[in-house]
Amino acid sequence: MGGQAVTGADPGGAGVDGARSASDRAGTNGAQADRAAPAAGAATAGMTADGRPAASAEVPGAGMTADAGGTGTPRELTADLVAGPGGVMTDEVGVVTGELTLKTRYADGQVTLCVQYKDADEWYAVTGGTARLADPAGLDAVHTVAVALLHRPEG
Repeated sequence: MGGQAVTGADPGGAGVDGARSASDRAGTNGAQADRAAPAAGAATAGMTADGRPAASAEVPGAGMTADAGGTGTPRELTADLVAGPGGVMTDEVGVVTGELTLKTRYADGQVTLCVQYKDADEWYAVTGGTARLADPAGLDAVHTVAVALLHRPEG
């Protein structure tokens, strides 16, 4: 039958004027309803199903470079290939042809392609072979594509 206004402090109250109806205070068996307030500072966006703070929505490793060793941790992949007609253009010496080794290197959020004549000591930067790479996990894909583009033993 209708609620009765309660005057004074009501620590678990939820009404505009501090009052709650009897149905708000009691469950179906007449017991006091369990209405735990969210912890101070909890980010609930005002939405809780059972009165408890929402669980954290953090996803470890979701785009965070700290889980991947940081952006400053260099990583390299290499593959032997045979350059197609016209060879591979480099910044330092121009076109290189024949049997080459490709190195795909990730460091500081950037991927760089370099080539060397197979078993040589000098490495040359592939012209246009530098790009930003937000996630170091993408290095394998970049290396696979670079090998597919540059390895042309049939011409």
